[in-house]
Amino acid sequence: MEVNDPVTDLAALQALYPSANQRSLAKESDVLTPGYAALIAASPFAVVATRGLAGLDCSPRGDRPGFVQVADERTLLLPDRRGNNRLDTLRNLLHDPAIALIFLIPGVGETVRVRGTASISTDPALLARTAHEGIEPATVVVVSVSRVYFQCQRAVVRAGLWDRSAQVDRTTLPTAGTLQHEVGVLDAAQAADYDATLDDYITATLYQGPSKP
Repeated sequence: MEVNDPVTDLAALQALYPSANQRSLAKESDVLTPGYAALIAASPFAVVATRGLAGLDCSPRGDRPGFVQVADERTLLLPDRRGNNRLDTLRNLLHDPAIALIFLIPGVGETVRVRGTASISTDPALLARTAHEGIEPATVVVVSVSRVYFQCQRAVVRAGLWDRSAQVDRTTLPTAGTLQHEVGVLDAAQAADYDATLDDYITATLYQGPSKP
């Protein structure tokens, strides 16, 4: 697809928008205030952005509310629960420690955005601290916060994200098995079997067990 009339410099970009509200710039904090700590503690879902040799990546992370722990006003602890073992986020952090997170809270319009740097830890104390019912994560991502601020609720309101009437019937969309069939990972029979067993598999292996392809 050809892009017409591309914007190629900052002056041209700024000419297209009004000046930013000064409060939207001043609201950034370099520490996790009590209010931000409370919002993060209420969040069961975050999107984690990192940068590696292959470029940028965003990865979903979810667990019980407060699974990302506030260790102190400048530090977050993100347990790396079991997944597909691609290790995209962790590989990227080994290449570049820069990290960004956005936290969502069901029913709440505002989101919390965090920027900083991160390291990967196997400290036994941190693994034990972030364990779920005695099951420890393989590693803990220790985030050193440089900036934190809230995003207003416009995006969530426009999306109708928490409106029950906006929920999509999963049966109207391609399944996980279909997506893998389309790229040649599974044949049709394997895709059907994958879909038939996926829900039970996910329930049985949320925190431990072998990874399904």
